[in-house]
Amino acid sequence: MGDNSPPPPSSTPEESPPSSTAPISNLPQPHRVITTHNAAGQAIIHSHTPFAWSPFDNDNLAFAVPYTTSGFPPDLNADADLAAHDRALAPANKLGLVNPRGTVLRCVDFAPGYACGMHRTQSLDYGIVMEGEVDMVLDGGESVRLKRGDVAVQRGTQHQWVNCSATEWARMMFVLQDCAPLVVGGVEVGEDLGTNSGLPASGN
Repeated sequence: MGDNSPPPPSSTPEESPPSSTAPISNLPQPHRVITTHNAAGQAIIHSHTPFAWSPFDNDNLAFAVPYTTSGFPPDLNADADLAAHDRALAPANKLGLVNPRGTVLRCVDFAPGYACGMHRTQSLDYGIVMEGEVDMVLDGGESVRLKRGDVAVQRGTQHQWVNCSATEWARMMFVLQDCAPLVVGGVEVGEDLGTNSGLPASGN
């Protein structure tokens, strides 16, 4: 259990400005490398690009979405999945935290001392700490400190992420997978973005 009480949730983030390839944190810039096939059926590199970041909440939080899928199993023929990813990220589609019937790979940077609001997604999520230490706080009162390499499996629960350090940025990588509606105690619980997501509803 974490011994430190998390700071209070921050205020609502503003709408995200256009994405930038420059991270707002001082952490290394990750790159996305996508493979494909040439005409001979051999594996080749399709693209090698830096992450594109969108800042939130007065530059205390930043998202990058290197990849998404929009169905299961995804269709890789004729690069259909690449086209689906481009469509998912188009501004008109307003991608939420979860991509209905698909997945979202999202990298998140947290400013020193930053605490996001308590929230829930209708999804099964894998969250891996890449840099720093992050408290996972649950609405039932439990808190677990996650260190570099630790993995949280979020199963549709109300939770909050808190960067434990007052001086260093933290980074997590998430895979969010749409899931069937969840019923707890006879009540269907759905997405609850809380007060400071700054994102549209996922619509799943």
